[in-house]
Amino acid sequence: MKAVLKWLGLALLVLLAVAVYRLGGPLIGAKVEQQVAKVGLTPNQVAANGPLPGDVTLYAKELACQQKIPTPGYFSSLNGAEIADAQRSGIFPCASFLGAFDKPNAVFAWRSADDYPGISYINNRMPGELYIVGGEYPTLADPNMAGPYVAKADAATGKEIWRTYLDNLNASGRWIGNANLNILPNGNIPFAWSNQIVLLDGNTGRILKHNTLPTGQAPAADVNFKHLTIAPDGTLLVKDQTRPIGCTRQGTAAIVLCDDPGMKQPNSILVAVDPDTLQVLDSLELPEPASVPHAITMFEGRIAVYIGMNQSARRAFWDPAAKMLSMDESWVVKPMQPGQTSADAPSLMGDWIAFQLNGIGSETVASSVVIASQKDPTKQHVIFPFGKELKKGEWSFAPPKAGADPENHMLYSADAGLGKVAGIKVDPATGEPKLAFVLDNMTTTFQPLIGPPDRRVLLLTNMKKNAPDEPNKIATFTENYKEQLTWRDAATGKLIAESDFFEPLSINGLTPPGFGGRIYFPTAVGKGFYALQVMPKPAAGR
Repeated sequence: MKAVLKWLGLALLVLLAVAVYRLGGPLIGAKVEQQVAKVGLTPNQVAANGPLPGDVTLYAKELACQQKIPTPGYFSSLNGAEIADAQRSGIFPCASFLGAFDKPNAVFAWRSADDYPGISYINNRMPGELYIVGGEYPTLADPNMAGPYVAKADAATGKEIWRTYLDNLNASGRWIGNANLNILPNGNIPFAWSNQIVLLDGNTGRILKHNTLPTGQAPAADVNFKHLTIAPDGTLLVKDQTRPIGCTRQGTAAIVLCDDPGMKQPNSILVAVDPDTLQVLDSLELPEPASVPHAITMFEGRIAVYIGMNQSARRAFWDPAAKMLSMDESWVVKPMQPGQTSADAPSLMGDWIAFQLNGIGSETVASSVVIASQKDPTKQHVIFPFGKELKKGEWSFAPPKAGADPENHMLYSADAGLGKVAGIKVDPATGEPKLAFVLDNMTTTFQPLIGPPDRRVLLLTNMKKNAPDEPNKIATFTENYKEQLTWRDAATGKLIAESDFFEPLSINGLTPPGFGGRIYFPTAVGKGFYALQVMPKPAAGR
């Protein structure tokens, strides 16, 4: 009897095991597959566990907010211009911050479903739409990549909708550098690179128009019309950066890497282009090379174009009635001190205009910010936020324009070579700058500001070297680092939230806002881009 019971028990156990396998096997298998799929993901990605649509209840509110802000020449969207507007202010007042200012926050991240090699810039048009520029940032793994291209993608998943390739340097032999991304009021995209310009259908990616741009005295092989900005009357004002003659390196970094006394960098040229036909309306050869973008604003009823150059900063005017460009010989600023290099793109601060120095680096003098009056260029102030003299072996490298918040009278200066970022308070009446804070934070990228003036959040990327003792210059140009995004109180620099460390962005890149509280983190070295979202961290036990 005992033997019979024993065999019955064993049979029952076998039957139970079979039932568990049949019922729970698929579930167990799915769990295993999920764990395998998560191998290599960062904690931020594991926390998100899928695409991030953001807070969809904010889409309509954010779009309505943005459409109340005049953006002449640009599509009225949260981020329809390369850096916010014609002034390239970098301020996105209608973008939302979903985290807490005074409590711990969690960051969620998800990588785009499709890859976008060499990605530099991301813009949005309507909620759900993303536009991407890539293929023009060489990496160690792909130094001669195909591009540039413009692509349209789903804003949550990153799934590609279309992609239009515009060049391939391996076939054309052109110098390919970074190129701006801007959207016209009708939704189409004017895009310039090398000495070429096209108009793309924003819905389909079809090339509608094409033209070749004049290059002045510079050889066509050494120009890159990266700097496309739109004047208040709608005219495209396009300026080239020039590569030192004899340099064969690709990417915008060629200007820095070929900064050799034996290689002459030709002067730049400013060109006015009709936005509908791409007809060249006028051109103006500049007195110097101008490697950085310009800014456009109104000054005493005229369309003014402020330009940082290798040795000076100047102002030009565009007259839409006469269709003429002209230099203002009465407004010239000589911001560089001996040992300093190129002025970065200008930052507008009410009656004042600021220029960040050491755009292509210095090994003798630290970066500074020069603030000049728009009305009288002789009225100037200079601040060295990180000290002036460099120690032996130090390197100052400040490629991004100074971030600016005119409403709060703040400037932001980033020196990647020294690994620091400063907040600077500017007296709106006198232009006098005072140091507000200094952070140990290494970044080559722009410093976007999101949210309303009284709750402004500063977005800073932060680089972490893979080899801590490696010189910053070597780490920067060999991509031997990882990079994260941080959210900070714009008034104090206080850290509010920080992401995981991801692959590096392009040098001098941008982390733009998206609808619903998202921020996009485009990785030039990695695959595609990350969508990031901040939320208050749940209380313990929840």
